[in-house]
Amino acid sequence: MHTERRSLLKFVAATVAALWISGMPLLQPAAAAEKVTVFAAASLKNALDAVNGEWQKEAGRETTVSYAASSALAKQIEAGAPADVFISADLAWMDYVAEKKLIKDDTRANLLGNRIVLVTGSQDAAPVDIKQDFDLKGLLGEEKLAMGAVDSVPAGKYGKAALEKLGVWSSVEKNVAGAENVRAALLLVSKGEAPYGIVYKTDAAADKGVKIAGTFPEDSHPPIVYPIAITAESKNPDAAAYVDFIKSAKAAALFEAQGFTILK
Repeated sequence: MHTERRSLLKFVAATVAALWISGMPLLQPAAAAEKVTVFAAASLKNALDAVNGEWQKEAGRETTVSYAASSALAKQIEAGAPADVFISADLAWMDYVAEKKLIKDDTRANLLGNRIVLVTGSQDAAPVDIKQDFDLKGLLGEEKLAMGAVDSVPAGKYGKAALEKLGVWSSVEKNVAGAENVRAALLLVSKGEAPYGIVYKTDAAADKGVKIAGTFPEDSHPPIVYPIAITAESKNPDAAAYVDFIKSAKAAALFEAQGFTILK
């Protein structure tokens, strides 16, 4: 019995040695799949968190998401930050990275639409009829109007364009408190540090501390479009499947639940 056992052990040892010498790889544990790294506009947080949860359940894959202003994310990608997918809140910053050959052009698509609204932290505030020459300055007095930074943050740029088109920008320009991203602007209103703010409709829905006082006419600013693309440097084999899921009907329902519109 002992002799047979010793013979078996010698056979196994000899087989392993032969495989090693021949260069045949031994069985190894499967490597953990690399997470898909997503750079996404701050206004997407609630919806994209829900979408990513579904992606993980359905595909068994995970994501790592950095939320910030589209301008900041585009600059980080330009500086070599390791992102697989970029979702911008406007076309301009996606154009910026495209011009620098930082995305795979054939993966670019227009994903979502949104609206900008005037929000207030006062639940008793009267509705505001947002139209040509409406008295926004009268609503603010000497207090602040919270917005994303108007020279870089998409929501701030849309807001400024709307106020200019409606003829009220010059009267409130000095009241503007420019925030680093739209969620930071929303927080200023929610915490009572500014009586009014201009954010996306989807942001207002995500914070019970504010209510929508009025909605800006769609023709008062450029169309709000969220494009998506895979970065040029991405080597992650799951990136394409992730983008396909983002465009799926299941993801669309989650985006719509947060107030986004789906662009075809």
